[in-house]
Amino acid sequence: MKILIVGAGLYGAVLGRALAEAGHQVHFIEKRDHIAGNCCDFVNAHGIRVHRYGPHIFHTSNEKVISYVKRFAEWTPYRHRVRAQLENGIHVPLPVNRETLIHVPADRVIDVFYRPYTKKMWGLSIEELDPSILSRVPITPDAPDDYFPHDTFVGFPLGGYTQFVGEILRHKSISVALSAPYSYGQEEAFDFCFNAMPIDEYFDFQLGRLPYRSIRFHHFDVPAPRMSPFSVINFTHDGPMTRVTEWKNFPDHGEAQNFTSLTFEEPCADHENNYERYYPVKDRAGLNRTLYKSYQALTPSRMKFIGRTGLYAYLDMHQAISSALAVAEEFLTQN
Repeated sequence: MKILIVGAGLYGAVLGRALAEAGHQVHFIEKRDHIAGNCCDFVNAHGIRVHRYGPHIFHTSNEKVISYVKRFAEWTPYRHRVRAQLENGIHVPLPVNRETLIHVPADRVIDVFYRPYTKKMWGLSIEELDPSILSRVPITPDAPDDYFPHDTFVGFPLGGYTQFVGEILRHKSISVALSAPYSYGQEEAFDFCFNAMPIDEYFDFQLGRLPYRSIRFHHFDVPAPRMSPFSVINFTHDGPMTRVTEWKNFPDHGEAQNFTSLTFEEPCADHENNYERYYPVKDRAGLNRTLYKSYQALTPSRMKFIGRTGLYAYLDMHQAISSALAVAEEFLTQN
């Protein structure tokens, strides 16, 4: 079969590779000028690897996913230790553990760490969000100083994520067109289409827009060897920024002697950032999910929506890979 995949991000790449290995011809169109979607990275002028759309740390305990990613890259192990900066400048561990509670009493944890963050990140109060959002941040005094303590595989691909996704796409039956946005009816030349574009955009917003949160990334190169010993620092103040990443503190991300590169993140609504869609808004009433399902019911018979904006769901990288492999297996079973 001739298959069109709209979007050359991680989800589409994994799916396309499975279909190509099964004998199908797979063509990708990607509106951006690069592959790898939001996990795209690059090496800047100072030899420091920067993740274009914010830090992506691969983490999982799924053995099937671990075996899969090892096919296409060697991996550098890493344990992610995050700090939050209090208003007095002290850095404390996140998730909250015993050391954190020395500086912030338990009855103040929500107000100090999560209430201001939630307002900045989601544009909503904690009370307005789905309760599952807050359940991701438990208060555990005995928690280890490790952001992903239960995952057995945490790290980065040697050579970066863009190269990793490029290896997945490297197959004789795969072709990729960059700077190539979808045009209506383009799928008619193919036997089937997997579509990772925003589902409401595909249907020209006829039922209304699905809201997303976006992030403005502010990149700075600083003429200093290093600004802090931590890769990521979260802010607890009421200012617009939520966190800063110092890239060379990740392993294999550069050894510049006299420069370090920082990225500050400023959340906003998608319409405030050229409709760059990063995080689906999971409202307490479930209205956004209901709207998504109304769009999903309109899906043409020879099309399936995939990926974060096609499914209107936040997906970690390991979840994207697992889901893509499952979709490929289902499609190949039926075809």
